[in-house]
Amino acid sequence: MLLAAGWSLAVLVATSIMLALLFQQAALRRFDQGLSELIDNLLAASTIGDHGEVIAPALTDERALRAYSGKYWVIAEPAGAGKMRSLVRSRSLWDSELHAPQTVVAKINAKPGPPVAYDTRGPLGEPLRVLAAEAQLPGRAKPVIFLAAEDRTPVDRDVRGFMTATAVAFVLLAAGLTLAVVVQVRFGLQPLFALRREIAEVRRGRAERLVQEYPTELTPLAEELNALMVHNQEVVERQRTHVGNLAHALKTPLSVMLTEAGQRPGALAEVVSRQAEVMRQQVDHHLRRARAAARTQSLGERTGVAEVVDELARTLGRIFQDKGVVIDWDVDDELTFQGERQDLLEIAGNAMENACKWCGGRVRVRAAGMSGVRLALVVEDDGPGLPPERWEEVIQRGARLDETAPGSGLGLSIIDELSRAYGGSFRLGHSPLGGLLAHIELPRAES
Repeated sequence: MLLAAGWSLAVLVATSIMLALLFQQAALRRFDQGLSELIDNLLAASTIGDHGEVIAPALTDERALRAYSGKYWVIAEPAGAGKMRSLVRSRSLWDSELHAPQTVVAKINAKPGPPVAYDTRGPLGEPLRVLAAEAQLPGRAKPVIFLAAEDRTPVDRDVRGFMTATAVAFVLLAAGLTLAVVVQVRFGLQPLFALRREIAEVRRGRAERLVQEYPTELTPLAEELNALMVHNQEVVERQRTHVGNLAHALKTPLSVMLTEAGQRPGALAEVVSRQAEVMRQQVDHHLRRARAAARTQSLGERTGVAEVVDELARTLGRIFQDKGVVIDWDVDDELTFQGERQDLLEIAGNAMENACKWCGGRVRVRAAGMSGVRLALVVEDDGPGLPPERWEEVIQRGARLDETAPGSGLGLSIIDELSRAYGGSFRLGHSPLGGLLAHIELPRAES
């Protein structure tokens, strides 16, 4: 739109200037034609007297007889050095003279016949248009210069009026063209805007395919996008199937090894049991990470955060009821996580379970939308907390806050891995309640 508007304005400005110049030239040509006729009349009717003086004709133009009327004529002769001497002049000049620049006198002396036009000032300071021509009168040896002048104020006024009218007309035309371009572009790009909105609906999980009808130019693009989404979902399903098969293939032998080791007590069985359990934990960890990476490739997954936190709060409340844990949570009902429910359950569940395990009796959970398309899940407890130098350490895979407490040490690592898989982040901090604060950022599905 800017390019079209700029180009149109440039063309209109250039056109208006050209039209103004053409009009000015045409007006001056008509004006010069009247002056040329006056010179022709002077030339045709001028005579030489008995004493060699030039006798001007008795012209009937009343303006040439009225003093300072704005129309003047002079019959002169060259005086050398680019100058001229007046011989006869119109009564309208009264006691003034018409002067010609030396360049004009030199030009008409060099090429007698064709008139030369120039601009000067009149007796009253008015702008004059002057035509000068040199000719030879019968009976006179020296050439004669005829000058005809007229006030060009009416011509200048007409030119200014034309330029003003042209400028107004072209400004209106420019505004109309710009408006037409804007309307045309906005109307012409409506299918693209519609395509953008429909793709956004798919990305937000409100639709699975592009279903609108598009113009011929955009139909192939819409079809390719639909095909790409189908292919993407097929790839994700294959990844999920592959991950499930791998999990089944690995977990079954590990379960057999653990069962056999449990049935045959001994030092070797203890080593096998311990290492097999570590292997199973590592397999669970990496399979969980692979599943999360596969899920983040899919479009349209949406999970309500409030319902997940509510479910976890009720479950953990029953689990830790002997400890008297009170879980205080506050989540906007409209807040939605852009991802699968199972992943949010693992992220929030591990954070809330860890808080319930180490709290003194109170756990606080808050979740809210952030700027952009992210949400923040904050889990706090009133437990003993953790020194800052250990925050990074406990997030590492297998790290444990207390080796005597039950657990695999993978809970915080799972939160970190899943958060990163979704393009989010996880960090620890001090809670105002006195214990540990877990701050998790995740992608938020737009409402």
